[in-house]
Amino acid sequence: MLNLLIVVAVLCSILAFVVHSKNWTRLRGDRMQILSGGYYQEIPFGELDSVLWKERIPQMERSHGFSFWAREKGVFVDSLYPRRPVYVYVDDLRQRKIKVRYRDTMVVFLNFEDSMETRTMYQFLKNELELRSPQ
Repeated sequence: MLNLLIVVAVLCSILAFVVHSKNWTRLRGDRMQILSGGYYQEIPFGELDSVLWKERIPQMERSHGFSFWAREKGVFVDSLYPRRPVYVYVDDLRQRKIKVRYRDTMVVFLNFEDSMETRTMYQFLKNELELRSPQ
């Protein structure tokens, strides 16, 4: 029985690591869904305010989340706006990040391990912002 418990614990640990190790995104017609482990965020394209490149994420206090190697995931609190959570889904801190502001106050920092995937997502979000923003 103890051996079975050890095997289940190891398998659960491996599964948790795999689920948190990558940002999983899904593009729908009107929104983008981001899933990384237990963190899920939905960004409606019609409510995008800005999409910017950032070299670094600002220094913030982690409300809950984790970091390992060059990854940073979770919900953070900005000292300037403590009531507004900042969502961070960064697979590689050494690369540029996409800063998405939507619904006037919501902020998400996002990138992927593959810089081309990050660049493609940035361009896609920029296009959606231009398409849906009032002229």
